[in-house]
Amino acid sequence: MKKDGTGVLLQVRTTEPILEWVEPHTWASAGALGASSRNMHHYGLSWKPASSYSKSLPIELPRLPAGHSVLLTIELWPEHDVLTAQNDVMQELTKGAFDQQIDQLCARIAAQKSTYYLRLNPEMEVPAKVYPWQNQAPQAFSQAFRYFAQRCRKLAPQVKIVWGPAGYPGDLEFWPGNDVVDVVSITMGSASEAQAPAYPGGSKGQDALLRKLHRLSIVGKPVLILGSPALPRQEFRREWLLAATQELRAHQQWMAKSQQAAGPLQKRLPGREAGTAPVLGVLDRNHLLVNQPAVQVEHLFTDWLQIMNGGLQKDLQGVFGRNHDVILTVEPWNGPEKPRDKEVLANILRGHYDKQIRTLYGLLSNVQHTVYLRWAHEMEIPITRYAWQSQNPLTYIKAYRYFTLFNQGNNPNIRRVWGPAGDRGSLDYWPGDDVVDYISIAIYGLPDKNITDHTQQETFRDIFQRKTRRMAFVHKPIFITEFGVKGPDDFQQQWLQDAAQTLWEHPEVVGACYFNWQDLPEAWGKIQAPDWSITPAAFQKFAASLGVSSTQTVPSSSMAKAD
Repeated sequence: MKKDGTGVLLQVRTTEPILEWVEPHTWASAGALGASSRNMHHYGLSWKPASSYSKSLPIELPRLPAGHSVLLTIELWPEHDVLTAQNDVMQELTKGAFDQQIDQLCARIAAQKSTYYLRLNPEMEVPAKVYPWQNQAPQAFSQAFRYFAQRCRKLAPQVKIVWGPAGYPGDLEFWPGNDVVDVVSITMGSASEAQAPAYPGGSKGQDALLRKLHRLSIVGKPVLILGSPALPRQEFRREWLLAATQELRAHQQWMAKSQQAAGPLQKRLPGREAGTAPVLGVLDRNHLLVNQPAVQVEHLFTDWLQIMNGGLQKDLQGVFGRNHDVILTVEPWNGPEKPRDKEVLANILRGHYDKQIRTLYGLLSNVQHTVYLRWAHEMEIPITRYAWQSQNPLTYIKAYRYFTLFNQGNNPNIRRVWGPAGDRGSLDYWPGDDVVDYISIAIYGLPDKNITDHTQQETFRDIFQRKTRRMAFVHKPIFITEFGVKGPDDFQQQWLQDAAQTLWEHPEVVGACYFNWQDLPEAWGKIQAPDWSITPAAFQKFAASLGVSSTQTVPSSSMAKAD
């Protein structure tokens, strides 16, 4: 910042030019604030805690022509600019360390005729080491952001608050709430994303812009698009925006339904009555647990080949013969060892797999048991284990809706299960409130596949809390269609006791299915594939802790369809 003798002048932030302003719902581009982007000026301001600020000069705001506005990006830095876990500037913010700066700035803004847009600590969601507020707990960041916004508005009610993620997968985990955000900004080609290139789509081209805008569509706020040194103004192509908004408008009908149903930071729809146990199931190909009285549902995986050669029909007969309901995960391919259709999602939309889909629904047409139908699961993980992973989210959504709506009410006992793993960026693939009855997530103790020490596994509760927070915008009951833990029997039992307690406390979970199997070795490379199998005694103890009677029989019609 520069000083002019009377105060501290804001620094012009030329490296992040204002490129466009996009209206919500209509996806119309209106330039900045409905006029030329030249009428909005971007400035920057860096603060350290009040102890170092107390000797500095007051802030001098720029003098602007009538009708012009200011985007002011405020960065909070620790005392010595060191990026360590101990320097949690958001925690310092909530403790009042920046109150003096906030109050002085907002008091001055209150006297201005120009509109001020305040953007605090951008790119918070990217797992990088560019800023000290990155790699922090999302909830802690959101609470601190709310503190900042509410304090500003007390002194300057007319101020506009800008929430400024890069637009990277997982940004919605840091959402502070509709009531404290007026505008959302995204950054094209941010320095943070250059350090975190794990996800497809890039950070600065046409595909990146589409994904970023789609990612934030559910919040229904205007979006301010910013450039960067990697994408200066002269390299931005307006045709990127025209193509992206045209694509988004084509999805507007179901997106609008989801926006109406969405309500972040609100309570999720309950899936079962409090005080009752969730449905308990197993994936158990060796049939070591399926005959236990506590089992109510079995999990089957199937693919195009099994659907057409009779394999699925045989498996279903076995499940229904044991008087169990079924979780049916449909993998739209002919198996991992068969030639893969790299354009499987697009080809579904072209009708290439209508015969297989029609045959599947025919097999399920007269089923009297409940079928929890999960299709093309774990789509959000940025790998290529499955042909439908790492694809354009909008293509996935169209294919999911095609598959789901193909049924056209053929069997009322079918429950539509949307099945992400629950990882970062899951909501990018949300297909719409009208085609989902339950949200499926997977909970495995391993936080990283390279961990071989079973004691380094996360608890069920920690994983559950992280993954369900990612679903805060979509209020559907949850079915945990896969969960498991590896290790010796005593460790597994301890982990499962925590799982039972967590499930008991969350009535939004309608069911949980244990994965009593070893994962496919080819998916783990040189690392030994984890084996989540447990003993019958461990399962019985878990069922008892969960409140599922070892002698109960639950009718297949006991689960009502979600709203």
